[in-house]
Amino acid sequence: MPTLRDIMTSNPVTVDPQATLQEVATLMLEQDIGAVLVMENDRPTGIITDRDIVVRAVAYGHDSGTPVTDYTTGDVFTLDANTSVEDAADEMGRQQVRRIPVTENGKVVGIVSLGDLAVRANGDADEGALKGVSVPSENHNS
Repeated sequence: MPTLRDIMTSNPVTVDPQATLQEVATLMLEQDIGAVLVMENDRPTGIITDRDIVVRAVAYGHDSGTPVTDYTTGDVFTLDANTSVEDAADEMGRQQVRRIPVTENGKVVGIVSLGDLAVRANGDADEGALKGVSVPSENHNS
């Protein structure tokens, strides 16, 4: 059975909490990615997506020089690299998240998205996660 280590994107792009929206958006453009982890002392403190930038900042006319932490989704949920893809999909559905940082010995080593489950994993693990993520909730994580 494949694990997150088998499908994760290694070395995810990270920024420190003082990074601005513009710096993060530029990183997303340069790296062709849709999410960046906010790290403090090797610990993920938030995650910001391209959608977060648009919906939480640009739509309200906020300054692009604003610190990214004003718009991140906090309380970052992580899973160990040895977690099975199926268990990860179940947990993504329960947590209603589209991306999960992957850890090894407590250190972030990768990131897995719903798209990774759909494209890289065998089977239909992504369907269970998508069903859970698609359920409306008061917890609007990315």
